[in-house]
Amino acid sequence: MEKSQTVLVLHFGGPLASFVARTIRTAQVFCEVIPYNTPVAAVAEKEPVGIVLAGSSFDKYACDPKIHSLGVPVHMVKTAEDAAGLDTFLFDTCGCRADWNVEAFIEDAIGEIQAQVGDKRVLLGLSGGVDSAVCAALIHRAIGKQLDCVFVNHGLMRKGEPEEVCRVFTKTFDVNLVAVDASARFFEKLRGVTDPEQKRKVIGAEFIEVFAQEATRLGRLDFLAQGTIYPDIIESGTAPGDEVIKSHHNVGGLPEHIQFAGLVEPLRMLFKDEVRQVGKALGLPDSMVNRQPFPGPGLGVRVMGELTPDRVHLVREADAILREEIEASPIRAEISQFFTVLTGAKSVGVQGGKRAYDDVICLRAVKTTDFMTADWVRIPYDLVARIAGRITAEVPGISRVVLDVTDKPPAAIEWE
Repeated sequence: MEKSQTVLVLHFGGPLASFVARTIRTAQVFCEVIPYNTPVAAVAEKEPVGIVLAGSSFDKYACDPKIHSLGVPVHMVKTAEDAAGLDTFLFDTCGCRADWNVEAFIEDAIGEIQAQVGDKRVLLGLSGGVDSAVCAALIHRAIGKQLDCVFVNHGLMRKGEPEEVCRVFTKTFDVNLVAVDASARFFEKLRGVTDPEQKRKVIGAEFIEVFAQEATRLGRLDFLAQGTIYPDIIESGTAPGDEVIKSHHNVGGLPEHIQFAGLVEPLRMLFKDEVRQVGKALGLPDSMVNRQPFPGPGLGVRVMGELTPDRVHLVREADAILREEIEASPIRAEISQFFTVLTGAKSVGVQGGKRAYDDVICLRAVKTTDFMTADWVRIPYDLVARIAGRITAEVPGISRVVLDVTDKPPAAIEWE
């Protein structure tokens, strides 16, 4: 198969570059977002058939003027509305073939994995979420039994998920799975930690340490695989022109003391909807491919303040009620992601006829295509009332339920 053509998107800050990239990918043309100040030699090495300048800060940043002398068409997109003209630029000006699809991606990715890994072994931290599941299936397709999967229960998963992960990845997928219950270890490391970024860093570092220990027990220390996807890279500030929005535990490489030969990240150029398409093409079950996203730090970013087993229990039980009610409602088809948050606020209430001063739970539901932007979902009030009634009645310690009605932007999807 002929190699897919590449269009480069030079990122000048803000969310526009991601929107442009998604628009180009939807047209079945491969594109890559790179820093606005990428040296012209590095741009030329990628052999682009077209270059798009996208962002909200053209007055602050300037690309190398030699970009315009590469003999490659250059297009400037300042607003989302400007993207309507991209088809003309891609197909009439650049002569793109519209040949990039999931089958082409899978074929290319398998070849890249095989070339990178050779006869070595790969260790994958398997959470059971969409990204890690697709990553596992893709790597397994490429190298088979050279893949070892480790599932770490950090005590921050949703209700019933540890059991489900172990069941699916022993009964459905033919992988070598090692399951580790490290919940007590994680809670000890998180004792007294309240800063959101610090919580993410502690959880991420502990994940790496657990992986390293399990790899040592397996007797193989070759490559570490991660289900990093493109929004992770962009939101971690490793994309050009952006500040760090939040740290992702699977972005940034390995600590020097971890003795892996390198990282295998076959999904790092894909957006979330593209990951799902790849999963379907690989034959993963719909229950896994269509599973709503769950952050690497798990419920750790849905509990404001310190993480303790009791506080995580509150948000886990409330979340189970929300999931049960939403999954049984027609509104489910309109929701991309939904969850509960333990807000950290306290509220006066009445429990058992007595005054109570307990925690406040927030309901969050959004609709999105690429998770770079999102709209809050208008859940019917009778359903909200039923969910709130169940949570306050069935989860001791919760006195009040509120609803998040904020889009992304200005808010992020998660609270931390």
